[in-house]
Order: sequence, then structure tokens, then C-alpha cells
Amino acid sequence: MLRIAKSLPARLTTSSSRPYSSTFIDYGKANLVTSNDHGVHGNMKSTGSWRNKPLFRREGDARFKTGQEAGLMLLGEASRRDAHETEFISTVSSTMTHLGTVFDRSPRYAWIAKQLLEPERILHFRVAWIDDVGVQRTNRGYRIQYNSALGGYEGSLHFGHHVNSSVLKSIGFDTVFSNALTGYNQGAAVGGADFNPLTKSEAEIQRFCQSYMTELSKYIGPDHDVPNMGMGCGVAEIGYLFGQYKRINSRTSSNGKSFLWGGTPSFPEATGYGIAHYAEALLNDKNESLEGKRCLIYGSGKVAQTVAEKLIEYGAVPIAFSDTSGHIYEPEGFDRGKLRTVVKVKKDRGAKVGRYIIASTTCQYNDPANFWDIPCDLVFPCGPMGSIDKEQIQMLSEAGCEGVIEGGYSSVTPEARIEIKKQGMHYLPSSVSLTGPTLVSGMERELRGKTVTDEDLKNDVIRVFKEVKSTAQEFNTRGDLHAGSAIMGFLRVANVMAAQGAV
Repeated sequence: MLRIAKSLPARLTTSSSRPYSSTFIDYGKANLVTSNDHGVHGNMKSTGSWRNKPLFRREGDARFKTGQEAGLMLLGEASRRDAHETEFISTVSSTMTHLGTVFDRSPRYAWIAKQLLEPERILHFRVAWIDDVGVQRTNRGYRIQYNSALGGYEGSLHFGHHVNSSVLKSIGFDTVFSNALTGYNQGAAVGGADFNPLTKSEAEIQRFCQSYMTELSKYIGPDHDVPNMGMGCGVAEIGYLFGQYKRINSRTSSNGKSFLWGGTPSFPEATGYGIAHYAEALLNDKNESLEGKRCLIYGSGKVAQTVAEKLIEYGAVPIAFSDTSGHIYEPEGFDRGKLRTVVKVKKDRGAKVGRYIIASTTCQYNDPANFWDIPCDLVFPCGPMGSIDKEQIQMLSEAGCEGVIEGGYSSVTPEARIEIKKQGMHYLPSSVSLTGPTLVSGMERELRGKTVTDEDLKNDVIRVFKEVKSTAQEFNTRGDLHAGSAIMGFLRVANVMAAQGAV
């Protein structure tokens, strides 16, 4: 097993002196981020043999001289192959921007990054089901098994009209790095369908889930590929999916842990609680805390609700929620009682947050007209991809907002991310903030099915945050958690992929 540079957190270090080319013995949390031979202090061996090799040989040999040039070549290759997949190209572009320093220090990593441009397997299938009036309906189902270098596939399922191959490849690419951040033996996958559960009856959702799982069950299972909750796929959907899986397969557990939690997720609040814990860790690092912070929450689904619940426990003040109908704003904030009312209002599928005004005499509905005009200290965008753009960041900054903590996949656009840095605001990317479910899954596997507590999650969140921060500092991007998470996740995966060869 490889050694980790001495400057990295103690939990990541090992005492082994095996060279880089050695066979990996243990892929656990002790996996290196970088070895001494390929370390983060600039002593990576940039051998001429690697730098002189062509990165691409499609139309003549194409070589690079700098890490930035390698990143541009890789982005160009992704654009050539998948120019129509705008979300995927945007994610690749954001990641390659940060990996240039890695390629400078050790050019061989560019060849591994080239492998990561292509998922290991893409499953695309028809999902046929009957609606409540007897009409046959058809949707597109997906499962992208992106990378299994670190272990069996694991990743979220997403149901919604916005789901397509580009969105899922974008999330899958990010999941490779975010799952690696946790330090557990977990590969990366993502899946879903262009099915909108918000406009369907409970019976229709059940029939759809059963049809979707009938095909998906051929490719997933314990120790191979474990789906988990995502946008539009919550506790109820997981229950229906497991029920159909159990009907088809006799093996539904491994090492004392039930597949898909036996249809009842053990810690459904992990995503929301994890986001709040990361926010507290970020502020603690700045000698601040969440206590008293006025928090703007963009969204009002399950994740947004559990983020608000944990924020209240930390002493923060959630002041607004939103959905497609508009937004509700409580100038003095939502306490536990008011939050329970919001949860009750949103309990019905498709219910709009505006119904909350019936139960409150202090709530302002769509006032101010622009959600981003509400004065706040922190923003938690728990909506779809690209929810916040550059102009909205400028508005928030001018109003005194201190930071953005992503609660949805890439909810901040690349342009907005640059503006956040320009304005000197705090920023926690989704590649870090959404690792809660993966941390819980990893701990459950280690504990052989025993219950994982919120305190366990909090401790693991603090560990991951410190490791990401340390990696950012080692690669001269101090304070840039987006860069730190991309580099750290990539190196953990890449070092194992190098040992496994061109597969």
C-alpha cells in the first residue's frame, strides 16, 4: 500500500513503504491521496517518458507541455464526443480547471483522467407502465455505473422531467469524486428516469417503480450496485423499488445490511443533516458558527426541510422557502412549530408552499417579489442544477450575504462560482456537502448494519472537511474547497486506477 505525504491528516497516513507500483492490499479509509513518490509537495516525479507520450492519437500525436494544456485537451475530447450534453461538459470543465496542478506535478495522471471521461457502463432502457385511466405510458430509464475502482457501485436515483443522459452523466462524474472523498470503499453510479412523481397518483408511482425495477434489477444488487435516494426519489419510492426487487430476487442482504435498507431507509435525513453539519464546520473554521445566522433556503422539499431542522438545532434562523409557485418569507424566522407546519403543507405530493400563509399571520408570500432580494447571511440552494447564476450572486453579495452552501447537485453555475470567489464569499460545493448519505452507508457497512447516529455523521463530516481543506492548501488553492474536493477525490480514485491498469 502506498504512503501518504506526511502533511496530510493523520487518519490518511500509513506506515507502509511499498513503492507506487505495488499491488494495493487495502482500499479502506487509509487509502492515500498521494504517495511520497507522487506527493503533494511538488516532488511528484514528472518523468520525461510520460510527458513525451501522446495523450491522444486520433489525428496525429497530441502532446501537452503544461497541466493546464492537458486539462484543455481533455475537455476538448469530452466536447468532441458529447457536445450535445451541456451539463456533463460543464462539470468536466469545472473539474479539469482544478486538476492542472496535478498534471503538472505528475503527467501520468492525465491518462487516468482520460479514462474517467467515459463511464464504465451506461444502461438505457424503456419503462412501460399503465396510468390510472388505463393508458400505457412510456418513460426512459437509466443507470450509469460510472466507476468501480474503489468498490461496488453506489449512487442516487433521480426522477423528474429534467432527467436525461447529460444530467445523469454530470452527476455521475461528480459522484466519482464525492464518494472517494468519504474514504470508504465505494464506487460511483447514478440513475433515474424522466418520470415526474409530483404529477402522479400514489398508485401510478408504485406501478412505475415496479416496472423500472423489473429491468434495473438485472444490473444491481448487494455488493455490486446499491442505489439510494435522490431528487424525486424518496422514502416511498425506495419502498416500492425494494418491494419489486424482493419479488424478483431471493438475495436481499449482505453482511447483515439489507439491500435498499429493506425498503425503509435507516437515516433519510442524512442529506439535509450533512449539509448543515458541513456549514457549521465551514464557519467553525472561520471562528464563526451558525448561531444567529439568517438562512435563505431555496427549495422546500425533504432535503430543504431537514436542512432547516438541523439549522434550528444549531441556533440558526431559516427565514424563507420556495417552490415553483413562489416563496414564503418569515421576517423573524421559522421556529420548530412553523417548520412543522411547512412539513405538513408539503406532505402531499405536488402541494405548493404558498398554502402555508393560511396558517401564519406573519408570513410574506412573494414579498419581496424577487426571492434573492431577501436579506440573509447564508444561502442554501436545495433546488435543481443551475439554480443560482452570476447576477443573483451579485445581488446577494450587495445585500450582505456571507456565503453559499449547496444543497442540490451543482445548484450554482460555473459563472456564479467564479463570482462567489471574486466577492470573497464562503462557498461549499455539492461535491462535499452532499456526501452525507455516502458517509452513512460506509459507516453502516463497517458497523455491519448497526445504527448510525447523527453524532457519527457529524464526526465524519468534520473529518472529510478537514481533509478537503488540507488538500486545497497542499495544492496552493488555500480556502478553495471546490478545488480541494476535486483534487482529493480524483487522486484517491486515480491512484487505485493506476494499480488496476487500463480497464
